[in-house]
Amino acid sequence: MVYRQPNSENQPPADHSEEIDFQKYWLVLKRRWLPALVVLSGTVALSMMTAVREEPVYQAEGRVRFKNDRTSSLTGLDEDLGRIEVFGSDPLETQAQIVRSLPIMAEVIEELDLTTDEGNPVEPRSLLGKVGVRPVSDTEIMRVSFESDDPEEAAMVANEVIRVYREFNIASNKEEAAAARRFIEEQLPTTEDRVLEAEIALREFKETNGVVILDEEASRAVSRLSNLEETIEEVQANLSDLNAQSNRLEGQLGLTASEAVVLSALNQSEGVQAALTNLQTVQSELAERRSIHTDNHPETEILIREAAEAEALLKNRIEAVAGQELPIPVSQLDFGRLQLGNLRVSLMGNLANLEVQRVGLVDRLNELTQTRDRYMQQMSNLPELEKQQRQLERQLQAAQGTYEALLTQLQEIRVVENQTVGNVQVLSLAEVPRAPIGPNRELYLAAGGLLGVLLAIATAFLLDSLDSSVKTIKEIKELYGHTLLGVIPFIKDNSAADSSLPRLLVTQREHAGVREAYQILQANLKFLQSDAELRTVVLTSAVLGEGKSEVTANLAAALAQVGRRVLVVDADMRCPRQHHALGVINRRGLSHVITGQATLKECIQPVMKNLEVLTAGAVPPNPVALLDSKRMQSLLRALAQHFDMVLVDAPPLAGYADASILGRISDGILLVARPGVVDYAQGRNAKDILAQSQQRVLGMVANGVNPVNEPDGHFYVRQDRYTTQNLPEEPKVPEAQSSLRV
Repeated sequence: MVYRQPNSENQPPADHSEEIDFQKYWLVLKRRWLPALVVLSGTVALSMMTAVREEPVYQAEGRVRFKNDRTSSLTGLDEDLGRIEVFGSDPLETQAQIVRSLPIMAEVIEELDLTTDEGNPVEPRSLLGKVGVRPVSDTEIMRVSFESDDPEEAAMVANEVIRVYREFNIASNKEEAAAARRFIEEQLPTTEDRVLEAEIALREFKETNGVVILDEEASRAVSRLSNLEETIEEVQANLSDLNAQSNRLEGQLGLTASEAVVLSALNQSEGVQAALTNLQTVQSELAERRSIHTDNHPETEILIREAAEAEALLKNRIEAVAGQELPIPVSQLDFGRLQLGNLRVSLMGNLANLEVQRVGLVDRLNELTQTRDRYMQQMSNLPELEKQQRQLERQLQAAQGTYEALLTQLQEIRVVENQTVGNVQVLSLAEVPRAPIGPNRELYLAAGGLLGVLLAIATAFLLDSLDSSVKTIKEIKELYGHTLLGVIPFIKDNSAADSSLPRLLVTQREHAGVREAYQILQANLKFLQSDAELRTVVLTSAVLGEGKSEVTANLAAALAQVGRRVLVVDADMRCPRQHHALGVINRRGLSHVITGQATLKECIQPVMKNLEVLTAGAVPPNPVALLDSKRMQSLLRALAQHFDMVLVDAPPLAGYADASILGRISDGILLVARPGVVDYAQGRNAKDILAQSQQRVLGMVANGVNPVNEPDGHFYVRQDRYTTQNLPEEPKVPEAQSSLRV
């Protein structure tokens, strides 16, 4: 296995973020394939069990036709009788909902006496889930089906649904007709009353205005008005003639017509004339007596008294004859004019006759004028009367038309109500099915597989989201931000008794890829010595279990293989492990040297050519006190002068100050990180410790990397020329031989 060093220049550009994200998701599935596989297998197994345990389902289907064409009419217009008007674009869908309604299901349950296993009636809603109603496209046909585990029950229920639906449709149509009949019967008395009211109003109008037919009334009024005009003109002419004659006679008599009439009447009155004669006789006798006697003479006084009585009698008779027609008071009347000559009497009679005729003509003229005005007023009211009459006639016609239409509709609806007519025609009844339609085991398996895949993916991502560990090299680089100097692949060694102990792999022929990875690491460390030579390097990690001790041992062996004299110092005096990796005994070591209990020469042990080790020695009660001593600083300086490279195995950064102390007295720290072991919180804590103690971090080593879990797994390429068949056996240096001369 050969690792090509990735760096920032080899990172994909920003525009490939979608591809990187896809790779990230794919890696999640690769990491969590086992629980995902378990979930997938369980889901598929459950779907298979469900499909096997499902009872067979039978479906019986019948067909009905829903017709909209009817022949009778409820309204007497152009609408068909009993037509069900559907507000929507699909009337069959509406009928399908009616078939699957709860009242239909309840009726079916009651008719068939369907009960549950406990003997209770089946719930209508539970029956709805088994009834299917599907309209046939571009037709008036609906398919009504029912599913059951009993084929006979399926056919029986399907046919009962069709029968109940058909009866429901017929009942709906009959109820529609009955509702219309009841409505018309309620409206008939009111409509009849309206007809009677309209007739009475029209009759009263004609009686009030005295019209029968307005057109004839108007013609007669025009004719009468024309005749009246002619008569008025004639009367006016006669009146003018009479006025002229009367004026002429008045001039001759010196009397007005009224005076002449009064005088004529008085002259013709015998009583008046007798009283006048008596008065004249008495006055003559009185005149004779006065000529003889004085007024005081008794005879004269008697005559005077008789003359007064005769005058009073005359006046009374004049008033009785003339009355209010006297033009002047009786006291001022000249009694001498009461006796006229025959000619004058004749003229006065003519004048009186003319006056009578004139008065008669004037009265007739007034009557004719009033009649003409009345006809003219009547003619002016004719348009308004005609308008009112036509309005009343229209109201009467409308009321009569409505009444007649309601009577006609009532007769038709009574006929329809007695008919058992429906919109549903049964085309075919359901037959007992011979073969089940389900369960569809293939569908169950497909659905189970699809659901299993989804659940498996969800499980993988859920587990991965719950795992806060750093999982890939990319995440390690993003977390720490240091240069990646090497990538050590994961090697599973089944022969090891304790997998937690470090292993020396670079000397084993079967791990040529690991050797190449450590050779790349030591080469990258050499490249870091361009400014100053590295002599002491501290190897540490964020937490325990990231393999820093194994990396230290194998890196030391790789350096030794290229001819560099290397010393491994096991400074992890809390949990020393280098003696396990390098195969030596930890009798005496670093703790003994620092405390002066032993010399370096006594404690350093050879491992192989160019590689020696200073084990940790006895575990002290306070390792920090030993590592932070001046003796430790002097020891590292002395070792750096004697060896080409001193690799110090230090405890993890989390919880211990050992690595920080050693880093300050060395040339730098090499940080070991292992995907899947360190999490983000621990990594950020280690990064903060390094920054706060101002350590010089040379770089990072990604240890235990599984290429399968990496998006850049193609960097690991097996090549035949790197096989271990041609590698020479590394000579072991005798344990007693040490190159240290101190």
